[in-house]
Amino acid sequence: MSAAADMMDVAPEDRLRADLYNFLGLALARPADQILLDQMSELSGDDSDLGHAVAGLARVARASKLKAVEREFNALFIGLGRGELLPYASYYLTGFLNEKPLARLRSDMTAHQITRAENVFEPEDSMASLMEIMGGLIVGRFGQPASLEAQRMFFNNHIAPWATHFYSDLEAAKTSVLYGSVGAVGREFMVIEKEAFRMTAV
Repeated sequence: MSAAADMMDVAPEDRLRADLYNFLGLALARPADQILLDQMSELSGDDSDLGHAVAGLARVARASKLKAVEREFNALFIGLGRGELLPYASYYLTGFLNEKPLARLRSDMTAHQITRAENVFEPEDSMASLMEIMGGLIVGRFGQPASLEAQRMFFNNHIAPWATHFYSDLEAAKTSVLYGSVGAVGREFMVIEKEAFRMTAV
């Protein structure tokens, strides 16, 4: 069965999960372009905590200008020497870049037949990369859709130990405006995912 056929078998709620992972990965990978900013502006939420965060992001996106968003992204993640935040698992978990969390991730990526894109030079344990990988595992971008247990293991090993801390830091960062709202969405989504995996654990 082809990967495309496998993706057709993904439940609608899992496809929505993957979409949100992919959105967060895209938002964190590079400064938002006009297309992404317009997509953010059109989002709508509900009465849940995540829904309120999504609605808040849409309001901020509608008031955001492209140049300001680029300056904000650069101040947060690039800066002069380094940005306000270092969005890497190794840094959050050990205080240093390129440490054991990255080695463990690379081992798991190999097991899942996931390779880094040739045009990507930053460490694979960035939050943007982890969000993209998780979205891909859910829908079968790297082969067949990952089982719930495989998803849980990847999430618990590489995302759960630091994601809520990172997204809270992003939300509270002094230079955050649009990305503060991205942080709020990420934080609420991580809370939901962590609890869902806990409740479905065997």
